[in-house]
Amino acid sequence: MEIKNRNIVVCIILSIVTLGIYGIYWFIKMTDESNALAPNNATTSGGKAFLLTLVTCGIYGIYWVYKLGNKMGEMNGGNDQGVLFLILSLFGLSIVAQCMAQAEINKHANA
Repeated sequence: MEIKNRNIVVCIILSIVTLGIYGIYWFIKMTDESNALAPNNATTSGGKAFLLTLVTCGIYGIYWVYKLGNKMGEMNGGNDQGVLFLILSLFGLSIVAQCMAQAEINKHANA
């Protein structure tokens, strides 16, 4: 799987301009790419994760953010960020966690 380097500011702007449609695409791609980069903490595919988030009215999304933090820990050598990402999500700042995760994915895309 090819890991794409995404500009975080452009992703946020596109998510706003497209009224969240690009945000869905970004969520799905980030899930798939983080699963490829951190196979020990892999979760469901991006499409399934999005569907589960819809069906559970966002509850799975909170779990997804926590697991995303775990994946970032695996990718950067053991500095697990699951709890930090979970706290950000509980305070309505999931976008910050996504941006932090995308920054880490970008590091591996350039490598």
